[in-house]
Amino acid sequence: MLNKKTVDDINVKGRRVLVRCDFNVPLKNGEITDETRIVAALPTIKKLIADGAKVILCSHLGKVKNGPNEGESLAPVAKRLSEKLGKEVIFVSDYNVTGEAATKAVEAMQPGDVVLLQNTRFRGKEETKNGEEFSKELADLADDYVCDAFGSSHRAHASVAGVTKFITAKGGSNVVGYLMEKEINFLGNAVENPVRPFVAILGGAKVADKLNVINNLLEKCDTLIIGGGMAYTFLKAKGYEVGTSLVDDEKIDYCKEMMEKAEKLGKKLLLPIDTTIADAFPDPIDAPIEVSVVPSNEIPADKMGLDIGPKTAELFAEAIKSAKTVVWNGPMGVFENPILAKGTLAVAQAMADADATTIIGGGDSAAAVNQLGFGDKMSHISTGGGASLEFLEGKELPGVMAADDK
Repeated sequence: MLNKKTVDDINVKGRRVLVRCDFNVPLKNGEITDETRIVAALPTIKKLIADGAKVILCSHLGKVKNGPNEGESLAPVAKRLSEKLGKEVIFVSDYNVTGEAATKAVEAMQPGDVVLLQNTRFRGKEETKNGEEFSKELADLADDYVCDAFGSSHRAHASVAGVTKFITAKGGSNVVGYLMEKEINFLGNAVENPVRPFVAILGGAKVADKLNVINNLLEKCDTLIIGGGMAYTFLKAKGYEVGTSLVDDEKIDYCKEMMEKAEKLGKKLLLPIDTTIADAFPDPIDAPIEVSVVPSNEIPADKMGLDIGPKTAELFAEAIKSAKTVVWNGPMGVFENPILAKGTLAVAQAMADADATTIIGGGDSAAAVNQLGFGDKMSHISTGGGASLEFLEGKELPGVMAADDK
């Protein structure tokens, strides 16, 4: 999976290059509120422009539930990209994505020009039979293909993996961009070839979302830390009272199995030893809330655990301090609330202080780290939530596998 051709391995001069980016940015009233993903795509785009390619960009945006709509158009992205690149990015607003307007725009391109196609999801289900036709139409616009959308690489969609078959058939190259290369190197090496001690930290709400990740990481890491909402299912599996805390009763036996597995493999599995509790979940989420701290085996029946306690924060920080590789996915508590962000903050601080390769696995952990001001202290923050989780599970990602081997 790690030995893929990149944009540095092909000659693109005068060639039409289709680049699948991840421009799934948050919009409010038509304005982009976080441009992280646009900035992350720039190195690959700039490299292709400099090498004289005709650069055709495509991406999805939003979930597009009720068909194409202007609220999920990529027009604001084209505008922001033009500013960032210091040159006009020609936007093809056609909801068909690859129709006549796109064909004409590409025919008129000169080397170094950039065209952005409309939201790929406007074409309907990209992963269905319709996707085959769409894949071919995308490939018809280009000579070579670059996948630089790690956040979508776990989906076998037309614009992610389907297009590669048709590019290969016409003798073109399928490669990964700089962002994909960085993700593969950091996440891939952390899991397959970590510098030890290797500490993995899992948090977030549900055990179910991370079943295979827990299983896979136990085999790879030296210490597995479990916090966040998912810790209460483990605590209940130990026979503790967890009050009204979030619990996945169907996964209690699984948690017992995982604790047994850790013991058998000689791995440390750390759970919270104290817990920050309150009467109920804060409403709204950032509302002031009265909390107290109790040992994790003494949560009252009418209280809810909402963050790890200070002793747990110390325990986790101690484990992180001695690590050489740390991967973190999922917050330690309700980090959106300043009173319940202390556990997540402590873990972020410990990672920032560690003399280690520190990797944040996308999603809520990335949001938490950025929100708490630690973004620039980490070795790598993944741009893909679901994709980085599947990578940590040990799954092969279609968007990565479809690229040509070196």
